[in-house]
Amino acid sequence: MDFLTLFLIYLCFVLAVSALLCLCSGRKESFLARSVNRASQVLSLVIPTQLQRVTHRALHRLFHTRSCLFVVLHIALQAAVFGEYTWEVFVYCWELQFHLLPLLLPYLLLAGNLGCFLLCSRANPGTVTKSNAASLVKVYAYDGVLFQRGLMCPTCTVEKPARSKHCSVCRTCVHRFDHHCVWVNNCIGACNAGVFLLYLLSLAATAGAVAAVTSALLLQLLLLSNLMHGTYLDAQGQEQPMEIPFLVQHLFLTFPRIVFMLGFVILLMLVLGGYCCFSLYLALTNQTTNEWCKARRFGGSPCPPSQPQGRPLVYKNIYSKGIWRNLKEIFNPPTVLERKKK
Repeated sequence: MDFLTLFLIYLCFVLAVSALLCLCSGRKESFLARSVNRASQVLSLVIPTQLQRVTHRALHRLFHTRSCLFVVLHIALQAAVFGEYTWEVFVYCWELQFHLLPLLLPYLLLAGNLGCFLLCSRANPGTVTKSNAASLVKVYAYDGVLFQRGLMCPTCTVEKPARSKHCSVCRTCVHRFDHHCVWVNNCIGACNAGVFLLYLLSLAATAGAVAAVTSALLLQLLLLSNLMHGTYLDAQGQEQPMEIPFLVQHLFLTFPRIVFMLGFVILLMLVLGGYCCFSLYLALTNQTTNEWCKARRFGGSPCPPSQPQGRPLVYKNIYSKGIWRNLKEIFNPPTVLERKKK
């Protein structure tokens, strides 16, 4: 089996696993969740108890407490990619007299992405406190399905405004809670959702710019080597025209670091592109990730006290006000005064 076939199998496997995780993430008691639970039960019979405790503590430390580990990993990955881009791709492109603007575009996008990253990680996502809880309750109406009036947060001891949720990682209630992002080490809420969307878009654009420049460089190197129009001898000693698998294998053997970086950036661009599309869909429909997941799992949840038991409960998004007003709300969250004017 040749190099390109193995690489495509590996790429398809990674994309299939990513798609499976995305499809199953919003379902309660999904097939994936049941499989993981059963596998963990079987492994618990084999793995020593002490090792299980250490693993549980490590996972809890990583994903259920605020930690800078993923922030450091985020910066390290960007430094590795741009270090390779600078010392390999940029130098080759400069020698081949590429236009300067495309070469500098990834750096400009990186500067914008780092700015959004700092703003998103340092901003207050919209913490609900005892002093502002009464006013935040009046911002959004309760839909009676996902959000019920009069519920108290047992940890913060405040009335939960509609569209809010208590974050167990930050240990606080967040207004218009979307999710807790480990990569920025902060919650995404009403006050930083717009910056987070810009952060995602700039990160995907940065990966796309690096991939485009690197692909153009490798194509130019192939053209200069005349391999694209040449032939090679097969195992039987017969001349064969150059095929794509042979060209890819030649590039990987000649420029392994550049090809590996390109593969990583392309995979990152595909994952980020899919997540950006999902985030844009949520923004255009005025939904949060938390609400989207709850709405998908709602089929098996019990009826609220105000709903007759015999009537099926149907969820409807009451917060969408049209595309442009939804986008405006992402970057300019409504206040109590604005709602009264409407």
